[in-house]
Amino acid sequence: MKQINDVIAIDGPAASGKTTVASLLAKRLGLLNINTGAMYRALSLKAIRAGIQAGDSGKIGLLLDSTDISFRRRADGSTFVTLDGEDVSEQIRSQEVARAASIIARLPAVRHYMVSRQKKIASHMRAVAEGRDTTTVVFPKARHKFFIDAPLETRARRRYKELHAQGSSISLEQVKEDVGTRDVADCSRKLSPLTRDPDAVIIDSTNLTPEQVVEKIEEHLGQSLKREANPPPAEEG
Repeated sequence: MKQINDVIAIDGPAASGKTTVASLLAKRLGLLNINTGAMYRALSLKAIRAGIQAGDSGKIGLLLDSTDISFRRRADGSTFVTLDGEDVSEQIRSQEVARAASIIARLPAVRHYMVSRQKKIASHMRAVAEGRDTTTVVFPKARHKFFIDAPLETRARRRYKELHAQGSSISLEQVKEDVGTRDVADCSRKLSPLTRDPDAVIIDSTNLTPEQVVEKIEEHLGQSLKREANPPPAEEG
């Protein structure tokens, strides 16, 4: 079985661009893209379909026993998430699912299931994994770690554009408040909080396109591989 330290792990706060970057990078390198956020959204979608409240830990826990969330690659190299074998990539993009996911993701049983599932997926195939705890909790021994960041104002504007492209009429002020609230929740939660791993390469995406961030990551990957291929000579005793 493959060692999971082959994973390229990417973390970062909401709307930092990490999801788009991970998708582009995985496709460019021919790897699977483990979008951890999509997994929580997929479970949330199943709970909504079953009429289960997001905060009902008992019923959500029972739901996990009959749930299979995974990823598959399309012919063009892109990755999509599956819920019990169904492609739910589009269905999980709604605000209703996102709101439920923010609650469900806090449940210990759910976090345990997801981390275990993410590790299992990565043990079978090389992957680019992204989320808010992939470098610190899910793949702490990953050989390559990156933390993508940007100021709140920048991230709020990005999310605002995304939502309006989907037809939302939400205001920029409300989006900024929502993203800021999510930041506080992610960084202060007791279970798997968002933190910067000291070994992660920090990339400020403020003035960079997703493609430019990918190029920076590939540059770091290339340098790392060169160092591994040509280690410095051992010091003489």
